[in-house]
Amino acid sequence: MKSKTFTFPFISLLLLLFVVLSVARSYDFFYFVQQWPGSHCDTRRGCCYPTTGINPEANFTIHGLWPNYDNGKYPHDCDYKNRYDATKIKDLLPKMQTKWPTLECPSADGSKLWAHEWNRYGTCSESILDQHSYFRAGLDLQNKANILSILEDANIRPNGELYSTKHITEVIKEALGVLPSIECNRDASRNPQLFQIYLCVDKLGKDFIDCPFYKKRKCSPEIEFPKF
Repeated sequence: MKSKTFTFPFISLLLLLFVVLSVARSYDFFYFVQQWPGSHCDTRRGCCYPTTGINPEANFTIHGLWPNYDNGKYPHDCDYKNRYDATKIKDLLPKMQTKWPTLECPSADGSKLWAHEWNRYGTCSESILDQHSYFRAGLDLQNKANILSILEDANIRPNGELYSTKHITEVIKEALGVLPSIECNRDASRNPQLFQIYLCVDKLGKDFIDCPFYKKRKCSPEIEFPKF
């Protein structure tokens, strides 16, 4: 009879422990991804400036802050009830329009991009970062990793010239203390160009860390750094 008396509380405790562990292991780190707008625009598809009339700054802009697991997989669309709400980040919108803009066609004001990022990725971090904290973290991380400034200090400039992919990687690593991953795309003439920089961030969204793994991304030994 005693064993039956404690069965329900014991099972409840196990379920609670499972839930706590599940939340704690909801993801292991973030990919923080910045893109060079000049490479986004210099493709066969081209780009469109935002309808707000506020152009992206001539710097690497934020693409996303994406939670990942150490095994190479990632969570997504974690909470269909907690959808993007612009009123929760009203104070951040002026900076997001220049630092986290959309260049997709047809032109838009950015809300579709931000809704996608929160609904698909941000909701998977809400046990630690609510919507405001999530977007604030992206803006803060960009301030910590001013990629254009880092590259220009090493005489790597967006002038249409070719640069060593290895050298770009080494310069960023020396400045930030962590190894980045470089992603390329191709311009209208099919030449490879510097497109996106991936950095890994701890699950609090604050500090850059060494990536648990390095996903291979297609890039040539020498790549163009186009103007913007």
